[in-house]
Amino acid sequence: MAAACVVLGLGLIGGAVTGAWLTADSSAEPTRTPYTTARTVWHSVPVDTLFPRTLKGSGAGPGGTDRTWTRLAVAADSDCSKGFDPLLRTTLRSVGCERMVRATYTDATRSSVTTVGLVVTEADAAGMEALSTRFTEQNLATRKDLMPRAYAPEGTAAAGFGDRQRASWTVRPLTEMPVVVFSVSGFADARTVAEPQPAEAATEAGAASDIAQAGLGHEAKGVADRVERGLRRTVTELTEPPE
Repeated sequence: MAAACVVLGLGLIGGAVTGAWLTADSSAEPTRTPYTTARTVWHSVPVDTLFPRTLKGSGAGPGGTDRTWTRLAVAADSDCSKGFDPLLRTTLRSVGCERMVRATYTDATRSSVTTVGLVVTEADAAGMEALSTRFTEQNLATRKDLMPRAYAPEGTAAAGFGDRQRASWTVRPLTEMPVVVFSVSGFADARTVAEPQPAEAATEAGAASDIAQAGLGHEAKGVADRVERGLRRTVTELTEPPE
C-alpha cells in the first residue's frame, strides 16, 4: 500500500509539473517577426489596407508631377499561375509561392491602367536574400520575358489590359520579409505595345520612348512604391508591440 501511494504521489506530481509546462507553453505568445507577420497579411489584413481605394502619388509622375490612382478591382487571392508567365514562375520557384494577391488601378485621367501585386513566399530570410541578389546580379527585373501578367477586370477601364498591352513593369523581391512586390502598366485604350520597357529605364531622366513620354514607367513604379510602403507600415505596426 505504501509503495502504491508513493507511485501514485509521484504520478500526481509529475502530472502537475507536465501540466504546468503545457499551460505555460500554450499561454506563451509566439514571437512576432516581419517574416511571421508578413506571411499572414494576405488573409489577416483588410483588403483596403493592402490595396487602398485611392493612392496618392505626390511627385510620382514625370517631372515630379503629382499622381492619383483609383482602384478598379481586386482579384481573388490565388497561386502564381494566374499572375505570372511560366518563365517568371520558374524564376521564383526557389522561394515558393504561398499566395498571390493583386489589384488594378487607373490614373486620374483614366488613360493608363496598372496591376500591382504581392507574392507571399515560403522562403526564409536567406532564401529571399539569395533571390534579391540573383535579380540584381542577373538584371532579371529588366527582362521582358519576366514581366508579370495584368489583371483585367471586366466592365472597367482595364478590361482590355492583356499580355500584348503590357508596357512597363517592376518586380522587387524584398529581403526584410517573404514578399515579392510587382506591377505592370499599360494604356487604358487597350493599344498593343511592341517594345515594353522596364520601369527603371522608363523613368530615367531624358528617357524618350513612347512609354516613358506617356509616364507608364512612373505609373508602374509609383503604384508599386505606394503599395510596398503600405505593406511595410502594416507589418511594422503588427510586429512591434505598442508602447
